[in-house]
Amino acid sequence: MDWDKLRVFHAVADAGSLTHAGDNIHLSQSAVSRQIRALEESLNTILFHRHARGLILTEQGELLFDATKSMSKRLEAASARIRDSEDEVFGELRVTTTMGFGSLWLAPRLSTLFLEYPDLNIDLMLGERVLDLPMREADVAIRMKEPSQADLVRKRLMSVQLCLYANKAYVQKNKVPKTLSELRTHRVIFQNVSSEQVAAGETLVKELLSYDLKKVLTVNNYFGVLQAVRFGLGIGVLPDYVAIDNPELVRILPEFASNVVPIFLAYPEELRQSKRIAAFRDFVVNEIMIQRKKARSILG
Repeated sequence: MDWDKLRVFHAVADAGSLTHAGDNIHLSQSAVSRQIRALEESLNTILFHRHARGLILTEQGELLFDATKSMSKRLEAASARIRDSEDEVFGELRVTTTMGFGSLWLAPRLSTLFLEYPDLNIDLMLGERVLDLPMREADVAIRMKEPSQADLVRKRLMSVQLCLYANKAYVQKNKVPKTLSELRTHRVIFQNVSSEQVAAGETLVKELLSYDLKKVLTVNNYFGVLQAVRFGLGIGVLPDYVAIDNPELVRILPEFASNVVPIFLAYPEELRQSKRIAAFRDFVVNEIMIQRKKARSILG
């Protein structure tokens, strides 16, 4: 099968349009159309349904697209390994983690990484869906549980608990609750149980709701919860690492916390020698050490 035609087919299937595919691979629309027509003739099948809104893969086209996606991922992996044989740390590194950890902990610290490696570009993908690292949906992941796949290198970074916080101004103006039942007189802010989140967080929120809270504010991510707490809207459920970076936060009901959530860094075995990943891993580990020292100094 002709590699050039497969490359063009993959671009068209990915873009859903001859024009857009041509722009992406620097070919004219007519040249792309000829390549697709020739591929269909060689396979004696129709790969696309033509519609006014664009192109839709046929069943046979879907089968071929699955194959070219796998090929593309393997080529990307090979390319990454070749690039990583150099001494310099440069190019793109695709990092996946949760919305909360990525927006509240990781993103604010990336300037330190860029100062040391100015030619490194980070594609930060935030979301709760676990991306497939061996299939190269991302290069490295920071996950809220230990990865189950055997072909991943993994390192436990730290542990997190979800706790209750309010800002200092709120505490000065309002009577601090001494028991969970006294939370009924406060607005409690938390991530909605219908939102994707770690099991420990969902369990803690369900326990809070069992106290028949009268005033609540639900948000679909911890960044929103933090902003609401910082601006004095009430008492919020937040991961404990945010308190170290936000000294205006005060822990409420210190005995109340979620189960411990382990945080792991993971990447494919084939990228074990990657200098980009090594640079990112060392940066994260160093930032955690700095945070721990800061936490010890705050605690006295």
